[in-house]
Amino acid sequence: MTDIDTLRDTLLARIQTLETPHDILKASEFKALYSVIPTLDPAERGAYGKRINQLKTELEAAASARQEALEDSSVMPLDITAPWQLNSTAPLLLPTEQGTQHPLTRELEEVIDIFTRMGFDAHESRQIDDDWNMFGALNFPEGHPARDGYDTFRTEEGYIPPAHTSTMQNRVLKAGKAKLESGGQIASISYGRVFRNEDVDATHEHTFYQCEGVFVSDDATLGQMLGTLRAFFEEYYGQKLKIKTQPGYFPFVEPGLEFAIEKPAALGGKPGDWLEMLGCGMIHPNVLRAADIDPDKYRGFAWGGGVERLVMLKYGIEDLRHFESGKLTFLRKFL
Repeated sequence: MTDIDTLRDTLLARIQTLETPHDILKASEFKALYSVIPTLDPAERGAYGKRINQLKTELEAAASARQEALEDSSVMPLDITAPWQLNSTAPLLLPTEQGTQHPLTRELEEVIDIFTRMGFDAHESRQIDDDWNMFGALNFPEGHPARDGYDTFRTEEGYIPPAHTSTMQNRVLKAGKAKLESGGQIASISYGRVFRNEDVDATHEHTFYQCEGVFVSDDATLGQMLGTLRAFFEEYYGQKLKIKTQPGYFPFVEPGLEFAIEKPAALGGKPGDWLEMLGCGMIHPNVLRAADIDPDKYRGFAWGGGVERLVMLKYGIEDLRHFESGKLTFLRKFL
């Protein structure tokens, strides 16, 4: 037993000098203790073996403590309250004394501001919805191939992360029905995140932002819609713009149009450089009926498009993925 106690002190001291402290259990001195057991009187073997196991436990604990100390010492401590040294280069971090908005948040707020100044109410879209608001209320019949163009996700319960902010349209129309009946009009935009089953690349994301507008009155016209959209884009880009449309199919409008602007010269555009910005059209009678609005008495128009596309054009951003990358070099451009 005395030999074990002496060896214990030696091995514990050696642990403090090792870079791989658990190797102490492989030391020849320690392993030799087990070879002594067969030479002892049978009555002594139990106590001797128990003492070896106790020593093993002590050595393992000491080795673990040493290993932890070694790992801690390899990490340079960081005092986040300390100022930078005067002659050192400050880390490339965003300034802690100046909070900033994400560029998409800032630009979306500008979009909302423009439309609210034009007389539109603004509502944030839902981030989970049901099949009726996603498809049924928007004139997508069950099994219709037009649903395939809105390939999105579904929960096990059948709920859908919306693939477009148009999921708010039925709710907006129903909420505004009383205004129509009292001689007023429905003028509203819905904005928020939408989700698609997309392969991510420079121009596609599975999660992005949209903004949709709805206007209903007893005399709404396609001309009013084009004037509204032109006024918005001219205000957003800060210059006069040419516009054009071409036919497009969307189940919830009839006729449906694709709306394009001539790329602004200030943004590198040349005459004849057209950019499709959104889909739009006169609200389909079935959509009005789904909201209990009489299409023989009232009519309206609607539009919807991606917010990122507006921002990419405005600032010359070449890759959609920058918005969700968290790259500080990108975000600093919008300080």
